[in-house]
Amino acid sequence: MEVDNSQAQMKRMSNMDEEDGGNGEGDHLSRNSNRKSYLAQKLRCSPKKLCFMAVTIIVIFIIGYLIGYLIHRRKDLAPSCAASVLLFEEPVLHETGAAPLMDWDDVKKLLAQKLSTSNFEAVLSDFSRDDHRAGSPGDESLGNKVLEKFKQYGMNTWNDEHFIKAQDPPASGSNRVVFKGKEERPTGFLSYSANGTVTGAVLYAHYGQESDFRLLRDKNINMNGRIMLVRAGKISFAEKVANAAKMSASAVLIYPDPIDYSLDETTQLFGHVHMGSGDPYTPGFPSFNHTQFPPIQSSGLPKILAQTITTHMATPILRQLGGQSAPETWEVVNKLGNENDSITVEVNNVLSEKKIHNVFGVIKGFVDADRYVVIGAQRDAWGPGFATSTVGTSVLVELARSIYEMKGDGFKPRRSIVFASWSAGEYGSVGATEWLEGYLSSLNMKAFTYINLDGVVAGRNGFKVAASPLMHSLIESSLKEVNSPNKDTTLFAQFARGSWESNVLEPMKLDDAAYPFLAFSGIPSVSFRFTPAISEYPYFGTMLDTREKLNTATASQVPQLGVIATRFAGHIALRLVHDHLLRMDLVKYDSVIRTQVALINRKVKAVQRMQLLPKALTVQWLISASGSYSRASRVLAADVQNSDLDDVEMCRSINDRIMTVERNFLSPYVSPRESPFRHILLGSGPHTLKALSNHLEALRTDNPEADANLFRNQLALATWTIQGCANSLAGNIWSLNNEI
Repeated sequence: MEVDNSQAQMKRMSNMDEEDGGNGEGDHLSRNSNRKSYLAQKLRCSPKKLCFMAVTIIVIFIIGYLIGYLIHRRKDLAPSCAASVLLFEEPVLHETGAAPLMDWDDVKKLLAQKLSTSNFEAVLSDFSRDDHRAGSPGDESLGNKVLEKFKQYGMNTWNDEHFIKAQDPPASGSNRVVFKGKEERPTGFLSYSANGTVTGAVLYAHYGQESDFRLLRDKNINMNGRIMLVRAGKISFAEKVANAAKMSASAVLIYPDPIDYSLDETTQLFGHVHMGSGDPYTPGFPSFNHTQFPPIQSSGLPKILAQTITTHMATPILRQLGGQSAPETWEVVNKLGNENDSITVEVNNVLSEKKIHNVFGVIKGFVDADRYVVIGAQRDAWGPGFATSTVGTSVLVELARSIYEMKGDGFKPRRSIVFASWSAGEYGSVGATEWLEGYLSSLNMKAFTYINLDGVVAGRNGFKVAASPLMHSLIESSLKEVNSPNKDTTLFAQFARGSWESNVLEPMKLDDAAYPFLAFSGIPSVSFRFTPAISEYPYFGTMLDTREKLNTATASQVPQLGVIATRFAGHIALRLVHDHLLRMDLVKYDSVIRTQVALINRKVKAVQRMQLLPKALTVQWLISASGSYSRASRVLAADVQNSDLDDVEMCRSINDRIMTVERNFLSPYVSPRESPFRHILLGSGPHTLKALSNHLEALRTDNPEADANLFRNQLALATWTIQGCANSLAGNIWSLNNEI
């Protein structure tokens, strides 16, 4: 019965379907219709209103899309730190971000157009002067002339006044050298020598290098109280005297040997023997007027006498020496000198206070105006100083004029360029170092490069560059862009000869004016110069450094070479203020560290085999720190490659990280007073990796000055300096490598 009723219901339903149109379609449509009606009722909307709502939603979506498109397009057209081309033909009236870029090829052409030999010749004549020793009226007059030039170029200008202490030869009386009854009174002198009179046996020590004194020690020659006679060259006067003092010598006489210097035999030499830079009576502090400092002296001031003598004075001494035979490789003498070869040296230099002025001008950047490259040149000289200072000052002024005029033609540097004219360079980069000491905390974070222009033209057949490894790639590209004196080729093609690192690159020396910027302040720095084919320009530090002598050394091409030097310095500076990111070779130091760490590791194992160091001592932590730096530098290099060049703040952040690299190689564990050149890779002192290697050699040879415990302490401090640099490169604290 239930089955029958069910069948009846199904039949009635089937009939209903047929009446509605069959196949169930009428039922599907009616269900939809019923649902829509029900939904409309629930929403209290009619189908007509629903259609209106749908249209409204579509219109809102279209408007939102258009707004997003316009915002995105404005971002694309906004000024950015990327190298881009303006998309608007009309000038943008209001710039809020980076300055619009001029194409680098156009920048190079524009600089070349601004420079000419006729302009350079006029500047050379304007700044040539016979008497401009530091602190003299001639020095001040030249400084004022540079300042006026900067003002003519529309630059913001200022000067920096210091009161320094410097030694000069006695105004009355003289310094004396007496050998076997013959007295000589040289007029040349060495500033910052100890004063007094000593008598002792003369001993010939070649160039006075550490290796020369080791050779004498190996011959069992007593050097205590001896007066060392050494040749000028190879290393600075200060290093010669410091090396002799370590051997307990009582005085040092320095002469120019004819093999090294083609000078008249009566030519006098001038220089200084402060093993450092700056005013040695305010070490680590600026010598501003009325500043109260305790009466301290630089640890680099020698405690022994030092004096220059002429070739004419040195020759009879060398001929009369007795004692042991000299090594064949030393060439000059047959005998080294014995205990009976007595000589007397008297030094009466006068210490006086000098007022000096550093002169500055700045071309401000349009993006990061508080970040700047510094270009500097020494202004003073012992005498005419034509190659020493006149050419460099002329390059400085011509480069300032050229870049100023380039601004009028549309060039807008992203960062600032500071032009500096230094005084008291002959006394050991005193003016520049006092400025560094006075503003070190500010310069550390804002000055990203120093370009030194001292002595840039000293010949024409060679070209040398000394620089921070961070700048090597930029230097190489600049060598390839600037034409050589042979206009058919570039500096790279003429002088690199297959390997620019072997034939052009050289270590930066202690007496290089760029050295305190690099090793004291941690600012990447570069010096360069045209040189003679074989030997060095012989007239530096003499009264013969004249236009005539430099014309002879350059075949009268001083203006032409000066223009090329200006272009080379300009290419380096302009590239650093033109590009969105600083062109620094971030991984170059990696190979430098690895090489020195590998050498230390080998020497440690050798000394351990001699049982002079405990077996428990390991270099593993130093190796790990080296690895940390390697990884951090490569990560930063990758960040540079992957950076969003449209993001001005990101560019600034990455540039700031790049700027920390050099500074973080300054050891925080040594005193700037005791060891001012704190750079552990390129500096000078017991904290450097080179000193670690030398200390291991001293342990191996049983040198009485070697100390195993001191070595272990130095090793630990060097390790943490490298690790600290790696940590700083990593950026954020959560990016640090904690393996060590």
